[in-house]
Amino acid sequence: MILRFLETLIVSLVGGLLFRLSHLPLPWLLGSLTAVMVWSLAVKRDTFWPVEFRNSGLIILGFMLGASFTTGTLQQIIRQLPAMVFATSSTIIFSLVVGYIVSRRTGISLASGIIGSVPGGLTQMVVLSEEIGDTDLTVVTFMQTIRLLSTVFIVPFIVIHGMAAAGGQDAAVVTSAINNSILQTPWNALLYTVIVLIAAWAAVKISLPTPFLLGPLIGAAALALAGFQAPSTPSFLVVISQLFIGAYLGLSIQPASLENWKKLLPYTLMGSIAVVFFSLGVGFMLTRMHSLGLTSAFLGTSPGGMGEMGLTAVLVGANVSLVTAYQMFRLLFILFVMPLVLKRFFGSAGTERKSV
Repeated sequence: MILRFLETLIVSLVGGLLFRLSHLPLPWLLGSLTAVMVWSLAVKRDTFWPVEFRNSGLIILGFMLGASFTTGTLQQIIRQLPAMVFATSSTIIFSLVVGYIVSRRTGISLASGIIGSVPGGLTQMVVLSEEIGDTDLTVVTFMQTIRLLSTVFIVPFIVIHGMAAAGGQDAAVVTSAINNSILQTPWNALLYTVIVLIAAWAAVKISLPTPFLLGPLIGAAALALAGFQAPSTPSFLVVISQLFIGAYLGLSIQPASLENWKKLLPYTLMGSIAVVFFSLGVGFMLTRMHSLGLTSAFLGTSPGGMGEMGLTAVLVGANVSLVTAYQMFRLLFILFVMPLVLKRFFGSAGTERKSV
């Protein structure tokens, strides 16, 4: 097991370094993800990456996202709740349309097409597919994998190479607010560490979705809003966070082979790209509704994971707290509301299928 771990670690570092030298976005995340995925498929043997490493990376990322919250951004979030509802509902509706089209054009079940297209987390959507009737677990995994890969590669590329300048203004506001925290002591780093770890433990105990990300995020945000200045995150911890998460994702997104994958792939890929650019349009509309830069608006509405989009926001200097708020709102809506809707809509079909 140690040898398999070292093998994965070396492959991850090589992938991250190659992406870094190539000046590609999120090099240590996307580089390690790509290298591990390609390597495991090429050598066709089991590789290993401890889930504890992934969780540690999420805790670091959760701290960075939560520490960006201020009373000013909290007021902005409250004012923008209607916009969050609009952004989330419109993106989900468009995704449902995409799922319907994919199911009609490829012959997969409607339930599989819809669940495979909903922009929730890969793991959460796969688990949900097991609870919904008339779904194919392999199809859902394949579609969610393509959606995830499309988003985490396309969105950072567009933001970093096309919008980076637009995000700088948001960053200045956030940085200024953080530096004005009322309680600044050398013990803040220890305080944040203790609270973030306790919050992660509590999130696991109460079964929050993505607990190692949401727990630290909430804990760090609570301290930041209380006025305790967040310690700056060393650059090497940002790299470690990307590497730990990327390597784990590279091992996780390996869907089983599909008989009709050649037919399903182009429709899934085109649908995923369509959702990304639809979210760009929604983000543009948000800039007209609120004083929000296009970079922050796009990252907030993009159908990627909260971690990946939040990390991109940190690296390009977008309004991290607002990006996180939009992403968190969509995540919670999908995890708590969508299962009820989908079970109600597809439940009878699943029952009929099982009784045949």
